[in-house]
Amino acid sequence: MDEHGTVTPTADDDTTLVLLTVEEAARRLRIGRTTCFALIRTGELESIDIGRLRRVPADAPAAYVARRRAAQRAA
Repeated sequence: MDEHGTVTPTADDDTTLVLLTVEEAARRLRIGRTTCFALIRTGELESIDIGRLRRVPADAPAAYVARRRAAQRAA
């Protein structure tokens, strides 16, 4: 909340973002930063390099969850 009592959106709530930092993606998934990097390393969570930066497409966390849900239903 700001000094006027209104709720200010965080980057995690901003639906206009195209790319997320790894930390923002981890918060959306409610997992730790290290776990998020592990998912990226194994290719389970999509990410891209921009120079020396690692970014996660904003739709990638939801796609990861959808794949996990489908796999669990199939098992």
